[in-house]
Amino acid sequence: MQKQRICILGSTGSIGVSTLDVLARHPERYQVFALTAHTQIRKLASQCQQFEPQFAVVANAPLAQELRDLLAQFSSKTQVLHGASALCEVASANDCDVVMAAIVGAAGLPASLAAAQSGKRILLANKEALVMSGQLFIDAVAKSGATLLPIDSEHNAIFQCLPHGYQRNLDAGGIAKIVLTASGGPFLKRDISTLAQVTAAEAIAHPNWVMGRKISVDSATMMNKGLEVIEAHWLFGAPADKIDVLIHPQSLIHSMVSYVDGSLLAQLGNPDMRTPIAYGLAYPERIASGVEALDLSQFLQLNFFKPDFERFPCLRLAYDALRAGGSAPTILNAANEIAVEAFLNAQLGFMDIEKVVADTLGKIASQALNALDSILEIDQQARRVASDFVAKREV
Repeated sequence: MQKQRICILGSTGSIGVSTLDVLARHPERYQVFALTAHTQIRKLASQCQQFEPQFAVVANAPLAQELRDLLAQFSSKTQVLHGASALCEVASANDCDVVMAAIVGAAGLPASLAAAQSGKRILLANKEALVMSGQLFIDAVAKSGATLLPIDSEHNAIFQCLPHGYQRNLDAGGIAKIVLTASGGPFLKRDISTLAQVTAAEAIAHPNWVMGRKISVDSATMMNKGLEVIEAHWLFGAPADKIDVLIHPQSLIHSMVSYVDGSLLAQLGNPDMRTPIAYGLAYPERIASGVEALDLSQFLQLNFFKPDFERFPCLRLAYDALRAGGSAPTILNAANEIAVEAFLNAQLGFMDIEKVVADTLGKIASQALNALDSILEIDQQARRVASDFVAKREV
């Protein structure tokens, strides 16, 4: 068996680390081609020492030199590159077979799109890429013959529950609805009147998943689920009214597909990202992920609730942006990134995150987007507007 050569965009983040864990379990199947990180240089150096990639990419020239100095201690043959263009280069390189797209936020879009345009197998953990670029990304996949496999646990679960060979047509697949499950985050039962006092430490303390700070805050506001609704629209060809969200605090059922014959198919498993990562790497085969099998006898009950838009107004904003179409999801995502960063830096209150996003959406008119340059331009405009709103609301 010829080894698959893997590029991990964002190897020092939680998804990247989990991906390397799975790869290490199957050295006969996979070879690391490239690893990339933004600023976690020592962690990246350790990964390079263990996996010996051909390339490593970091944010800028000084960090690249720091990494070279660290790798020199190990007599490493890894070539160090830097900058956004280098990310696109390794993601689209001829010697790369599979790209794990795990860079958080808008920063991951250009490299993910480069992988799509060059016909790679893309394991998409960066939901913002589809939220921002939508049709452009899907068209690039279709034109190049790339394979797009969702890695978010919810979308991966849906993918596993869909008919084999599903072609983004709900009617042809006999599908009534797609149901995304959500944990509800750490504030599911907290008194709404106290949410304005939420601290960053409280918001990032997710009850079920180990995730980065930004995505943990998104889970607490349920913006993360809103972005997943938009992602599901593009991945599976489902309109907003065919995508439901159901709160499921135990996080054992990762999502479901409802069929017109009354069947409801669900994918269950322990809350560990190595399961969808392993599924994406080996699809259509299955390989060991290191995750223990779920023992349902240990759980007394499984609970489900409809989300409350008063408690989670960011989820409502995401549905509104999807229905508005055009650049609205791009604006939503950019404003949210600015607002969450401000909250994590104690510059904005927790409940003001939604207000900044709503104000930004109201300030910038939605428009059609058909090129990467126009997407990035509206993204930057939304960030400037959102930053102005943050400055007016600083705590």
